[in-house]
Amino acid sequence: MPGTNFPSANYLPPDSGKNIFNPVEHILKNSNLTFGNLEGCLLNSGGTVKKCQDSTKCYAFRIPEYFAGIIKDAGFDMLNLANNHCGDFGNAGRESTIKALDKAGIIYAGLNSCPTAIFEHNGLKIGFCGFSPFKGTIDILKEDTVKKIVHTLDSLCDIVIVSMHAGAEGAAHTHVTKQTEIFYDEDRGNVYQFAHMVVDCGADIVFGHGPHVTRAVELYKNRFIAYSLGNFCTYGRFNLKGPNGVAPIISVHLDEKGEFLKAEVFSIMQTGEGGPVMDKEDNALKQLIKLTNSDFPETPLSISESGEIRKK
Repeated sequence: MPGTNFPSANYLPPDSGKNIFNPVEHILKNSNLTFGNLEGCLLNSGGTVKKCQDSTKCYAFRIPEYFAGIIKDAGFDMLNLANNHCGDFGNAGRESTIKALDKAGIIYAGLNSCPTAIFEHNGLKIGFCGFSPFKGTIDILKEDTVKKIVHTLDSLCDIVIVSMHAGAEGAAHTHVTKQTEIFYDEDRGNVYQFAHMVVDCGADIVFGHGPHVTRAVELYKNRFIAYSLGNFCTYGRFNLKGPNGVAPIISVHLDEKGEFLKAEVFSIMQTGEGGPVMDKEDNALKQLIKLTNSDFPETPLSISESGEIRKK
């Protein structure tokens, strides 16, 4: 969420945001495919803003459409749209987002109108899908639908990438509880059960987000699961205190069958109003090591202090 013009254009970064990804572009561009979660809609103006029961806990993100080009230029190839902010400005916001991403050449999935994407890259057919428990998205709680989508992608593709926007939010929710997580009286799913289910159905990698903090990683059936990648690039409207202000960029290496080979962790932090910069103290990496050892002591992964993730 690199900036919003709602409720005020003061929540947009300097220089129209064109430099916001500069400190990390060298990492984002150094990959075959780069994935992210778009937390909000791409819409210049208008739309029907969502209504909230508690106005003090209501945030609506309307990201100007030109940011699609900035995100593309930063190195992103594919974006998840299944989250609790994609519908902040109703159907107008969703439709504008799709048009802006099409124009920029960014692959997307996760809405009811565009649940999946299939594309070819480096001689491989890639399947991509996104899930969340929120209106207008492919519902993470409807297991039969989820299984059918992932099974279908697995039958058609060499590699299947699943995005999940789920789990409770904030510094009090860094652990994977392996239980259903309730937040704001909403069922935010059981991320452990979901991740294992989609791998059982053919997913090769699972990228989690939604808790706004770093969570553990796991290897299940030799498939890599990141349970939450934290707040990466947010500006002006996010709580960035403590663990909310650090996040890992994880570079995951797979073989042609989708099996895990290795990964590298790059720690970023956000200061002031937000935007990613490299963290010399590697706080996200330290969190990742601590939480993985705590939540998944049995997982066959070794994470070094230099940021290398390898099989034991």
